[in-house]
Amino acid sequence: MARLSYVDPETITDPQIRDWYDKAVKAGHPGPENQAIRAHQPDVMRSFTLTREMLFDGDAGLLERDLKELTRAYVAFTVECAY
Repeated sequence: MARLSYVDPETITDPQIRDWYDKAVKAGHPGPENQAIRAHQPDVMRSFTLTREMLFDGDAGLLERDLKELTRAYVAFTVECAY
């Protein structure tokens, strides 16, 4: 099993990455622990977060937010995502 470390939030110097991490901690989504792993590679965190914001937090697409969340949960269930 892979052993991925979490970035210590105090070491995050990029203000945008730190803001996204703090928002994840406050809201509980996306998972703060996952964001702490993504913070190892700021470009990965940036790509993930901007895509997620566009799909789930914005008005992008044809589906309502609740249906997007049900779809996300269904996909997680079908691939047996334990998280």
